[in-house]
Amino acid sequence: MPESFEEKLRRRAEENRVAFQGRYKSELNSLLGLSRDEIDEITSDTTDLEKYDELIEVVRMASESNLSQAALKSKIEQLGGVAIEIAKKIPQLATLF
Repeated sequence: MPESFEEKLRRRAEENRVAFQGRYKSELNSLLGLSRDEIDEITSDTTDLEKYDELIEVVRMASESNLSQAALKSKIEQLGGVAIEIAKKIPQLATLF
């Protein structure tokens, strides 16, 4: 039987709770605090917003999984240049590059 909306919501809330208590909670909070203008400085199209969402997901999962900094850097690099530029706006992530 497929998971209900409420079950998905509860599961996601628990995953978020773990991520926001994990190793990269500060980085995750800083990423979520970036303004649309800060993100739009990187490219003039919607690519930056797509990569921003992907970057948040990578950092959230890294925090939840207690991933090493080297592994997190590698995952961010796999997202490409736009994601790296967004990551560099966060001092704790900028040190990885």
